Amino acid sequence: MAFQPILPLSGYAGWRFLARTEEAQRKAFATSTETRNLVEFFRSNVAEAKTADALVSDRRLLGVALGAFGLGEDINAKAFVKRVLDDGTLDPKALSNRLSDKRYAAFSKAMGFGDFSVANTQLSDFPDRITSRYLSEKFEEAVGESDPNLRLALGFERGLSDVLEAATSSKARWFTVMGTPALRTVFEGAFGLPSSFGSLDIDRQLEILEDKSEKLLGTKDLGEMNAEAHRETLIRNFLIRSETTQQSNFGSGQIALSLLTRA
Repeated sequence: MAFQPILPLSGYAGWRFLARTEEAQRKAFATSTETRNLVEFFRSNVAEAKTADALVSDRRLLGVALGAFGLGEDINAKAFVKRVLDDGTLDPKALSNRLSDKRYAAFSKAMGFGDFSVANTQLSDFPDRITSRYLSEKFEEAVGESDPNLRLALGFERGLSDVLEAATSSKARWFTVMGTPALRTVFEGAFGLPSSFGSLDIDRQLEILEDKSEKLLGTKDLGEMNAEAHRETLIRNFLIRSETTQQSNFGSGQIALSLLTRA
């Protein structure tokens, strides 16, 4: 039986409940038979994957590697994944650097097949780093099956930390956020931006995000947003706005249904 997190509430109240019970729930997930067996297999065998082809050829190893970066849906796109890995990240023309979704660059960089003569799979701390990410990502996915917004909130801190490690300038960090679907959704939701926001010119989007951030948090520097108070403000705004929108849409739907049934 697949792990099912306990989520009696939704929205910000659900977030506070999850925060109180997160440690115990994560432990229950990590020790579930299916998850434990897969993680142990990865730890014991990933060093054998010395090339991108070797990793892609083993479905269990590839599943953990992709899952650690939220890319599990690409498990059957072997040729594409191999290209992402073989190209690496050092060349600006590498495939992962040309994709708008920055998770692929993070995935390729972590594996190291295209960047170094010896892949990162040979490093002693590699299994721990990847399985730790995998457990976090898959727990968030389990939460998301019950409440997608809580999944986004749960992964926000880790995602933001990844951005701060990968990019140095303020603009580069914001552009990485815009290229990371989960982070982008949280920021747009927290700032109350409309669904049409993504159709604007990319530089205009940056200006608006910085302006909204300055007004809500008193800073447009993403580095400062890693502070707990700022993260909590963003998550609270995102969840409250999302729940309000859902209730509004539900109410409108009920009105429309009532009118149709009367007709």
